[in-house]
Amino acid sequence: MTAPQKPATRPSNPNFSSGPCAKRPGWYPTALADALVGRSHRSKPGKARINDVMAKSRALLGLPDDYRIGIVPASDTGAVEMALWSMFGARGVDLLAWESFGAGWVTDVVKQLKLSDTRTLDAPYGALPDLSRVDFNRDVVFTWNGTTSGVCVPNGDWIPADRDGLTICDATSAAFAMDLPWDKLDVTTYSWQKVLGGEAQHGVLILSPRAVERLESYTPPWPLPKIFRMTKGGKLNEGIFKGETINTPSMLAVEDALDALNWAEQIGGLPALMARTRANLTAVEDWVTRTDWVDFLAGDPASRSSTSICLKVVADWFTALPEDAQAKAAKRMVALLDEEGVAFDVGAYRDAPAGLRLWGGATVETDDMEALLPWLDWAAATVQAEMASA
Repeated sequence: MTAPQKPATRPSNPNFSSGPCAKRPGWYPTALADALVGRSHRSKPGKARINDVMAKSRALLGLPDDYRIGIVPASDTGAVEMALWSMFGARGVDLLAWESFGAGWVTDVVKQLKLSDTRTLDAPYGALPDLSRVDFNRDVVFTWNGTTSGVCVPNGDWIPADRDGLTICDATSAAFAMDLPWDKLDVTTYSWQKVLGGEAQHGVLILSPRAVERLESYTPPWPLPKIFRMTKGGKLNEGIFKGETINTPSMLAVEDALDALNWAEQIGGLPALMARTRANLTAVEDWVTRTDWVDFLAGDPASRSSTSICLKVVADWFTALPEDAQAKAAKRMVALLDEEGVAFDVGAYRDAPAGLRLWGGATVETDDMEALLPWLDWAAATVQAEMASA
């Protein structure tokens, strides 16, 4: 079997990683020239920068006026953990898991917090659990978009408005790319490193009035480390949501987030971000339709992610291989793409089935996504040829 010919066109930007993700188009380090490095984050200009990031985020996301938004430590993970450790134990918990990070929240609640009244509703990679089984008299934890499976909830219709429990939503790869129904979400978390293409390290925590009420009316029985504490004297520490961060943030990361938000405003705000993301998924969908060796990991188009686009190899030469050989073949495809400099970091997540994962968020140009796809054909054909001649 002869080696296939390489495509003539290359993506201008080969960064298709699912986190940290591609910077916004045209980004260069000079965008951070005005960062307040060497200045205190508690100085008047430092605090103003932080509040500017939060104000622009609030406006772009369309948050209700009575929702709080603040910067917290340890990226999206830290934001989720703050909610779990500060609010849980007041009632039973339903945990939804259909990919790696959702499974991680199950572990934290069941094995670390050791709550006794929990239910886990799970599904294999590529599917959603039965959302009709969720009991909203209980607290509910879920990822809006499964970054490692490419499966997202289709909408918020399954969440009742008159629920008694809280909804805790890990939206790290959905915020700024998908339409989030804020009236259905009590705690929402994300990080700048996903759809905004910002730098990692910090998380964003959004609280509804119902979440604030829980914090002020319930004290968990376990000790809370300083970075998890959101109340003082039984009342919400409002400073966290007014630029007074719990610990010292990177002013370079703050400046980078501000740059990404300014770009988002300039191109048309949330509708434009969502449209750019959707265009990337459409490009991949059109290619998959005419390509016989690959398919989406997400079985139902209604729950197919437009940001973390996960693909599986369905060609006979691949599916006939043992599982370890499939993983090796998929890694070889990823290595070929990396060696050619056309796509970096596009392997499936370590816990997911062997395959490819392409980031399709708003900072990725659709022209680059379209230029990448023939290279995926080339990589698959090359691996097949190598195996045939081995």
